[in-house]
Amino acid sequence: MPHFHFRSLRANVFLAAGLTATFSPAYAAQKADAPALPPAIKQSSSPKAAAYYHYSLGHLYAEMAASYGNRSDYVNKAIDNFRLAMKEDPEAGFLVEDISELYLAAGRVKDAVEEAQSALKTDPNDLAAHRVLAHIYRSQIGGDGSRTNEGMIHRALEQFQFIADKDPKDVESLIMVGGLNRMLENSVDAEAAFKKALAIDPDNEDALVGLAGVYGERGDTKASTDLLERLATKNPSGRAYAMLGQNYESMKEWALAAEAFKKAGELEPGQEEFNYEAALDQTKAGNYDDAIKLYQDIAAAKPLEADPYLRMALIREEQKNPEEARKLIDKAKEIDKFNPEVRRADALLLADEGKLPEAITGMKDVLDMTAKSNYDPAQKAARARFFEELGSLYRRNEQYDQAVDAFKQMSSLDPDEANDAAAEIIDTHRQSREYAKAQQESDAALAKFPNDPTIRSVRAELFSDEGKTDEAVAELRKMLNGKSDLEVQLRIAETYQKGHNFSEAAKTLDDADKLAKDDRSHASVYFTRGALFERQKKFDLAEKEFRRVLDADPKNASALNYLGYMLADQNVRLPEAQDYIKRAVDLEPTNYAFLDSLGWVYFRLNKLDDAEQQLAHSLQLMEKDPTIHDHLGDVYFKEGKLKQAISQWQSSLKAWGSSAPSDVEPEEVAKVQKKLDGARVKLAKEESPKRN
Repeated sequence: MPHFHFRSLRANVFLAAGLTATFSPAYAAQKADAPALPPAIKQSSSPKAAAYYHYSLGHLYAEMAASYGNRSDYVNKAIDNFRLAMKEDPEAGFLVEDISELYLAAGRVKDAVEEAQSALKTDPNDLAAHRVLAHIYRSQIGGDGSRTNEGMIHRALEQFQFIADKDPKDVESLIMVGGLNRMLENSVDAEAAFKKALAIDPDNEDALVGLAGVYGERGDTKASTDLLERLATKNPSGRAYAMLGQNYESMKEWALAAEAFKKAGELEPGQEEFNYEAALDQTKAGNYDDAIKLYQDIAAAKPLEADPYLRMALIREEQKNPEEARKLIDKAKEIDKFNPEVRRADALLLADEGKLPEAITGMKDVLDMTAKSNYDPAQKAARARFFEELGSLYRRNEQYDQAVDAFKQMSSLDPDEANDAAAEIIDTHRQSREYAKAQQESDAALAKFPNDPTIRSVRAELFSDEGKTDEAVAELRKMLNGKSDLEVQLRIAETYQKGHNFSEAAKTLDDADKLAKDDRSHASVYFTRGALFERQKKFDLAEKEFRRVLDADPKNASALNYLGYMLADQNVRLPEAQDYIKRAVDLEPTNYAFLDSLGWVYFRLNKLDDAEQQLAHSLQLMEKDPTIHDHLGDVYFKEGKLKQAISQWQSSLKAWGSSAPSDVEPEEVAKVQKKLDGARVKLAKEESPKRN
């Protein structure tokens, strides 16, 4: 309950009449626990002075009530004295508001309403009584997690509007009229009220913030931001800058939002949420070092909180720096080992480290520690996300049945995620090469979600895997909507390429290039075209396209890797190839494909120990890749380790056998088979004398 408080100006109502506050002996006969009054108050029989005496005594009892948790005896004595003051001086009707506030503070809302309504029966235009009802109704609206009482909004608005009409200079009431109209989504009336308040007090923070909110809700972010910038300049406050930061966020101006929240934090040093927001926005802006610095400051201020370390770890993961991420996650676990978000991040990092069984165990622990008999909507959504991530981990570990079960749990918890769960189940059956099941689930999902782009996308991938290129392209074309057409056209080109329809892939890329609006978009087209040329063994043209990507984005790890691997595979310009690939690995140290490329260029350079180390590491991260097994087989064969080479080539052929039909490259399979047969013959010859 709110503590009762007084406006000191009320006492001056009596003193402004030129009275010397005195009272008669009758008023001195108070109870023993009455608080001491100022010595300036002398005995007098004046009604005005008597009224002031009771007002002062009521004031002191009210303060004692607030100090002792609104003790009922002090509340009653304060109310009794206020009533006596009103009896002695009829002009002290404003005390109705004080009496009602006392009732409200003590939780006696009904009594407060009756007190105000009684005053209005005597004088329907008693603004003090109207203010009492207005504030009481406002306090009963709810919000902040409780259900909003729309009826109370209307009642409060009626009272504040009455006050504003009778007293047009009452800025507080005008602001309340504006705020309540905002709650009722009456933006025109809200705007009018806030503008009236600003006409009286041009720099009023509440009115400026309220009007900015109206403009923001209408989608006029610029007008809203202009007002908040004006407020922040003229009257800087944490609140003003925080509102400005929110506006910048809605405009996706992440760096400006971060700066606004940073200033809010400087103006209100104890409010760490402002620094959190600034750090989040710096992360979204890609200013990782600035974000890390803010989180370090928060961690220093709150050393027992795990969250700053968790957020820094997520940034380090985004920067492809798993070693630093691991240190930070371990620090967060040290502080709060039962924090579900920390344990979740730990599990996902374990997966990135190639430790899938441990990652699965960790994610199951997260689900166990958050299990309850009932969940609110937010908890259901969070739990559904945990099941989705568990399903993905199971799928990566080729535990396909468990993955499907997890995705079903996801759907049952959060019906809003049913379409995504269905897509995950289809994709799980696709990856397990159970195409009939995948098709069955796909048809059922399409019937249930006919316009869902995620379902269309996984259906296209399913058709593409089965070598049904035209059907895959048809699904993708249905996703063209004028918004994400560039991405869809690139998918179509990749699908044609996978189906070896290179001419249609090239035409589609030409169409995609026309949709590209900036360097990043053009770079995506160049990369896909480079991959297309490489597949056609047009290496000079492919290199030209990859260099165009790197001109636009020198840190494009995929382009660096592709260019380096292409050179290494041709066995040309090997030092240059090594440089490209090492730069890619530095950017993404746990990318298994990049590690395979590095191992392959080491093999070409005859650095066999380094090659073996990199390829073994790559296999830890992706055990079923036929190319990695083939490369490691070549290394072992050159080292004279025939049995190990044979084992790797056998694994390569097995991996090719479990690949999607459209992914199988007969020429590559034939090469591996030839190497395997040759190694078996050589091993047999070497072992033949031993048998004799």
